[in-house]
Amino acid sequence: MATLRETLESGRPTVGGWCSIPSPFTAELMGRCGFDWVCVDTQHGLIGYDQLVPMLQALAITGTPTFVRVPWNQPDHIMKALDAGAQGIIVPMVNTAEDARRAVEAAKYPPLGTRSWGPIRAAFDVEDYSPEVGNRRTVLAAMIETPAGVENVDEILSTPGIDAAYIGPSDLALGHGMTPTLAVREAAHEQLIRSILDSCKRNEVVAGIHCDGVQTVQRWQDLGFGMTTLASDAALLRGTATTAVRQLTGQAEEATGSNNYA
Repeated sequence: MATLRETLESGRPTVGGWCSIPSPFTAELMGRCGFDWVCVDTQHGLIGYDQLVPMLQALAITGTPTFVRVPWNQPDHIMKALDAGAQGIIVPMVNTAEDARRAVEAAKYPPLGTRSWGPIRAAFDVEDYSPEVGNRRTVLAAMIETPAGVENVDEILSTPGIDAAYIGPSDLALGHGMTPTLAVREAAHEQLIRSILDSCKRNEVVAGIHCDGVQTVQRWQDLGFGMTTLASDAALLRGTATTAVRQLTGQAEEATGSNNYA
């Protein structure tokens, strides 16, 4: 079974699933869908720590490597998610190199960081788990999604310990005075994304981006993104159910009003 780091460093584009619903059963279902990895979202998802742990357990049953998007760039959020068994952390709203450094400190054991020793689930099924092994296995992705993040992107992504950039297109648009959307249509919005991708290439980190469906995934993979999210469990459930109901009732297809999370 490949680790998250091995999966992302394989050289091929990867497709991830996204868990917003606080349910181990839903997490297990997502883990059985064939995704390369699954992220449990504790920032904008409805998931607290008490649900995070059994969701990571459910995903472990399926052998799917897992990210956790933490609520904020705080050591307790990062350390507890890693101790619970996450192989990777996605940190929102990384605006400066100092933000990136603080995230690395929390995610890495000494001497690379200040992570406290207590891998209560992280060491499960890992032979000879040690601080060095934990540091090597842990993947850290910085979200670039603000004007400050774009301005400082090279300094952020060149920070030792940052393995990937993860773009939130909606917040990226919102902060630049555009309509928040994952279906990027404005030329200026796309140019911002391309500028972050270029920085990923310069700094030799994995380029990741949040998507809203198959066509968007293919669009960004064609440009060189190695880490793409297909959709959330909530959005997939609502979209599939709505389509089926409309087909059965003879209603015309129309937008569901989805905000891309549900």
